[in-house]
Amino acid sequence: MVFYRIYKYISNVFIFTIMYEGGYFTVEVLKVSAKSKPKSVAGALAAVLREKSSAEIQAVGAGAVNQAVKAIAIARGFVAPNGIDLIAIPAFSEIEIDGEMRTAIKFIVEPR
Repeated sequence: MVFYRIYKYISNVFIFTIMYEGGYFTVEVLKVSAKSKPKSVAGALAAVLREKSSAEIQAVGAGAVNQAVKAIAIARGFVAPNGIDLIAIPAFSEIEIDGEMRTAIKFIVEPR
């Protein structure tokens, strides 16, 4: 069973903490839309990565994926002065939106 807790909301970016039963694994999930501002998403991503070792960005649709990729590129610049380089691993993910299953693109973002 998975539990969601809203962590922050910044400029159309929802950041969730996913905690599995027993508390063995947590990851921050940033949900990006086509209307999200890449610089805002990048700032949220950089903040999460400074706190934790990895983050996940979820995007549904071409516009949202475009904004997510731009945000990852911008976030690399935000964390570079701290000597951190980022990698992003893309994958498909099935998520439920309004009672129906949708295919999302997720990016696992972590330090190189």
